[in-house]
Amino acid sequence: MKTILKLTLIFSIGIVFSQEKTIDQKSNNLTLDGNVEFSNQDLIEAESYYRQAISKDSSNNIASYNMANSFYKSGLISEALNEYRSSILKSKNREELHKAYHNLGDVFMQSKDYQGAVDAFKKALLNNPKDDETRYNYVLAKELLKNQQKNENKKDKKNDKKDDQEKDNKNDKKEDKKDKKDDKNDKKNNDKKDDKKDDKKNENNKDKKSPQPNKISPEQLKNLLKAMDNEEKKVQEKVNKKKIKGKPTKNKKDW
Repeated sequence: MKTILKLTLIFSIGIVFSQEKTIDQKSNNLTLDGNVEFSNQDLIEAESYYRQAISKDSSNNIASYNMANSFYKSGLISEALNEYRSSILKSKNREELHKAYHNLGDVFMQSKDYQGAVDAFKKALLNNPKDDETRYNYVLAKELLKNQQKNENKKDKKNDKKDDQEKDNKNDKKEDKKDKKDDKNDKKNNDKKDDKKDDKKNENNKDKKSPQPNKISPEQLKNLLKAMDNEEKKVQEKVNKKKIKGKPTKNKKDW
């Protein structure tokens, strides 16, 4: 990766001095001033000149391309992407398109957008198939994209496996909770059944111990018979006493 960054850096900071005759002269002069400041590493001043050149002539592709280079060197990736795309739209020949697409691919590589890099380098090669550096970058971008997709697939599978495991754990927890609830309900029902059995048993025992209505126990019957015998004896004694009193006595006086 270090090799590709070195190659793209040298290519990306190359300044294009050739100007089209159709470009406004003032815009052209401002572009040249920007190129001088860029060479002196004063990227902020260079950007200022390039912006002025574009404001004088919006079709100035060289100013857009070189301003994109200044953004890229400053680490302003998003700004560089936008300006290289603007340069592509303004390009007037295949060489300009090749340079803009090549540097656009470098920016995508810097941001690890390997799919964007592959597409950009491919378009650069279509405009200049003889550029070995572009071809090398294209092959490298394809390899990095392949590895990136492979890692993403592994990550997706790992996440899917993790999601399935979490889903299984949730289902297990639900089942455990349901089983515990069922066990609790079963225990509660069994307790109710046991309570009913105990109540019924107590009622039976109560029935056995307590005499039922209109029925006399053997002990009660024995006591009643004994009481009746006692009453008969008393009655008999009274009758006997009356007989004794009512028996006629012999008259001792002779007639």
